[in-house]
Amino acid sequence: MNALYLAYAYLAAAVVCEVSGTTFLQSSQQFTKLGPTLATILLYVASFYFLAQALKAVPLGVAYAIWGGVGIILTAMVGFLVFRQALDAAAIIGIAMIVSGVLVMNLFSQAISH
Repeated sequence: MNALYLAYAYLAAAVVCEVSGTTFLQSSQQFTKLGPTLATILLYVASFYFLAQALKAVPLGVAYAIWGGVGIILTAMVGFLVFRQALDAAAIIGIAMIVSGVLVMNLFSQAISH
């Protein structure tokens, strides 16, 4: 498998673990429930491990922008779908700007290895 594809697979795994960890963070009720608290910790550790693996082939700024941007989008979706947390127009516009920024960076930046 191409090293760059593998790096992006690691990055995707990092995002999934981060979003899952954040979902359990909400469910931990400020670390008062043991199961969700342990899941949060394990998923965050896994997320950073996968992010570190992705950094073998993806520049730090690019990896972090994708990890953070996609994580924000997915976390907002989980908040809306699972926890019934509504998004107002400003939040939706802000998320759209994040998506636009990640797309511009991935499509046009010379810092990214294609």
